[in-house]
Amino acid sequence: MAGNTFGKLFKLTTFGESHGVAIGGIIDGCPAGIPLDFEAIQQDMRRRKPGQSKIVTQRKEADEVEFYSGIFEGVTTGTPIGFVIHNTNQKSKDYSHIKDVYRPSHADYTYDKKYGVRDYRGGGRSSARETACRVVAGAIAKQMLGEIKINAFTSAVGTIQLNTPYQDLDFSKIESNVIRCPDTDLAEQMITRINEVKKQGDTVGGVITCVIQNVPAGLGEPVFDKLHAELGKAMLSINAVKGFEYGSGFEGSKMLGSAHNDKFNADGTTQTNLSGGVQGGISNGMDIYFNVAFKPVATTLQKQNTINSEGKTVEMQGKGRHDPCVVPRAVPIVEAMAALVIADYQLLRRQESKTW
Repeated sequence: MAGNTFGKLFKLTTFGESHGVAIGGIIDGCPAGIPLDFEAIQQDMRRRKPGQSKIVTQRKEADEVEFYSGIFEGVTTGTPIGFVIHNTNQKSKDYSHIKDVYRPSHADYTYDKKYGVRDYRGGGRSSARETACRVVAGAIAKQMLGEIKINAFTSAVGTIQLNTPYQDLDFSKIESNVIRCPDTDLAEQMITRINEVKKQGDTVGGVITCVIQNVPAGLGEPVFDKLHAELGKAMLSINAVKGFEYGSGFEGSKMLGSAHNDKFNADGTTQTNLSGGVQGGISNGMDIYFNVAFKPVATTLQKQNTINSEGKTVEMQGKGRHDPCVVPRAVPIVEAMAALVIADYQLLRRQESKTW
């Protein structure tokens, strides 16, 4: 299986399955001399881990990270950082009923067609549990980035949408509720909606908005390796993501060029930021902001028709512990993937200038 590594200079390779002994990763290219705040890393893991509230899956995992290399006395050494997260609460029997059944909108069918074998226990390698490894690497990347700040938050659950410009939001309120929405009143509506669909045995999707601030101008490449293209790839690599837009996004297609253009100030900043902090594939020093759309979780507790490995129509019903909405736990994943992209481009730029 190819495609387990992300990044060019700051590279993350992950391994492991949802119901295996452990998952883990190797971070290659992290510079030496970075003091690490291990509690900050673990805090991001707590934000992603299952069982953290009643509106997410009730699988109980401590998700404690064990580092095996690349760190000495709390400081990175410049060598590969190896880490492991042990799986402690697998219930593989919850998946025995789908051993030979393809769940709709899951990777079951495509895995079988591509590899001729699949780990049906929680989806194996296709499980979102793999994203815990991304959060570890992203937490380290954040500490490498210094003044660059990355904040993601829930901006929609189903049709309930936050329309307040991010500039008018208080990011300190993101962690004040289990849905991770900085508008506390709207957060309650979102939580109520998730509980409603959960009682129906159904699921609901949503949107996460991410804002990256204090990014210097000059990150990115003008052709195939555009900064926003790499951010799009990073986000679309996350399980359940169906859409990515940055800056004015699809709404910008409805505007006239005269209204959409970001007029310059004398210092090179712009009076508006419909470009989303990126022009010509290169950061312009303004805030980078984007939206990531997540589909409803494919596993529902309602009965539905599907096919089995013999091509016969069968009836199936989801069992076990599943998220009624993936969005609350995906917020730190979006931040992590954004951090990996920015860290990679920072290293590429410093390599070009031969400075660190």
